[in-house]
Amino acid sequence: MRVSILHNAVDDHSSADEIDVLVQVETISVALKSLGHAVRVLACDLNLSALKQQLSEVRPDLVFNLVESLDGRGSLIHLVPFLLEALHLPYTGAHAEATLLTSNKIMAKAKMRASGLRTPNWLGPYPAKRSPLYVVPDQQPEVSPIKPEKTWIIKSVWEHASIGLDEEWLLKNAPADAVLSEMPKRAKTLGGACFAEEFIDGREFNLSLLAGPEGPVVLPPAEIRFDGYEPEKPHIVGYRAKWDTDSFEYDHTPRKFDFTEEDRPLLERLEEIALSAWRCFGLDGYARVDFRVDADNTPWILEVNTNPCLSPDAGFPAALENAGIPFTTAVARIIASAMTENRGRQ
Repeated sequence: MRVSILHNAVDDHSSADEIDVLVQVETISVALKSLGHAVRVLACDLNLSALKQQLSEVRPDLVFNLVESLDGRGSLIHLVPFLLEALHLPYTGAHAEATLLTSNKIMAKAKMRASGLRTPNWLGPYPAKRSPLYVVPDQQPEVSPIKPEKTWIIKSVWEHASIGLDEEWLLKNAPADAVLSEMPKRAKTLGGACFAEEFIDGREFNLSLLAGPEGPVVLPPAEIRFDGYEPEKPHIVGYRAKWDTDSFEYDHTPRKFDFTEEDRPLLERLEEIALSAWRCFGLDGYARVDFRVDADNTPWILEVNTNPCLSPDAGFPAALENAGIPFTTAVARIIASAMTENRGRQ
């Protein structure tokens, strides 16, 4: 089968998280070739007309979609799958609508709330005019009451890979009006649009999911440890923890897959919720759901990632290894799912 690996173009000015896509391209390319597929790598930018022309010339049987942003903007991630559907080309991963919904964190949180999935309270976004989902405290759909003063963390609405996310963005014991007034000051460094999320102090878990013949399978849960953190240092898996190899956070946030029997009920609950999130957004191929678990052992969904990193040192391959699933087998299942769903073919 002719498979085109499609990724966002990078250059010398690209950030570490953007450049990592090239590692994913090489990893996927090796797996595809070992499965007997003919591989063509295509980079794309904002010139979607040129991409359309390239795809028309290459005529792939399948596109392995690794596009995580366009021109460095995560808010444009959904444009490529929409184009692929318009061209009637099957592609891997979530469909275009799910990519759009999960990429906008406010829309994702609103949909999860509407589906009965617990996600932390939020304020915003800023600018409010960009979204019909703007909420203020007395309008917020609640799972737990918003107390007058909470700890909040300001996040980008669109950007992933923990862009701009670190402990400096925490607002401790802040009333809602103070949080709302702070967002305009920070929006520019967060891709132009941001929101505030109630900070859940507790444990952090990542659950990866992989499509299979009988439906999605939840891979072994991973917990992010915060080793050596001082009591006053917030437990946040921010940008430094993921991408700054010289930082304290990078060296002290390992993932673990070994748990005690005492954790079994919690892990089973996390698996159930992860599957519910998959069904909620109609996901396909592979995904990852990120959780915080508070002091009462209550899970809260932070994010649903429809395009998790596939680099060898990333969480998804680590979960595959712990499940005893070879990476090439996972790639074959992702491809089979895309071809079975047959998106775009008419």
